[in-house]
Amino acid sequence: MGESRRFAIAATPDGVSGHNSVLVRMALPGQYVDLSAHVLTSYIILMSLGSDNASFEALLSAVRACRVCEAHLPLGPRPILQASATARILVVGQAPGARVHRSGIPWDDPSGERLRAWMGVSKDEFYDASRVAIIPMGYCYPGRGNGGDLPPRRECAQLWLGKLLARLPRIESTLLIGQHAQRHFLGKRRQRTLTQTVGAWRDYAPRYFPLPHPSPRNTPWLQRNAGFERGLLPTLRVHVNTLLARR
Repeated sequence: MGESRRFAIAATPDGVSGHNSVLVRMALPGQYVDLSAHVLTSYIILMSLGSDNASFEALLSAVRACRVCEAHLPLGPRPILQASATARILVVGQAPGARVHRSGIPWDDPSGERLRAWMGVSKDEFYDASRVAIIPMGYCYPGRGNGGDLPPRRECAQLWLGKLLARLPRIESTLLIGQHAQRHFLGKRRQRTLTQTVGAWRDYAPRYFPLPHPSPRNTPWLQRNAGFERGLLPTLRVHVNTLLARR
């Protein structure tokens, strides 16, 4: 049975808004997402992608057309990611910030500048989707909370991440930026804190490189953990550049 069979769709009257809505049953029993009828197209595409021959471009189009969280997004939906089936490096962050939401370009901010310096890559290399895939845990800007941006919404990973990863067969290294990505990919192998997980990077490399967020707000963390730049980053740069040199 294809993965898409785990979704069941039924149209039901929406007594509040006066139009039809769609209830999508997700893989976890009893969980539903209430959608407006205008996003049904994305789910029709999603359910048609069970075949191994399905177009990766069609999947990306469905992701970029997704409006599942529209009611919860202060700036509206704008899923931001890049990917190609030939990519060997995957960058998994948290969710786009407001500046990235406006530009539509992933990591188009000071955090991205620091991340590229950590990786030892140019902008051209970083934004070459044929070599670097960029898929955050949440694809849209989630809004502000106390002390910073809100966490990435769960719907992105629940609905799309598995299908995207299944179409990235050549990925050899994944950069896990922040605790949300580390929790999802490392599971029980993750340490109790982000600092401990990053400190144990040799346990995960080269398949995974756990990283702190490169935000300027994280500069105090970097100053307290100077071994991160002396130990992990030189190894990361060598590995990234080795993968980029391969075709």
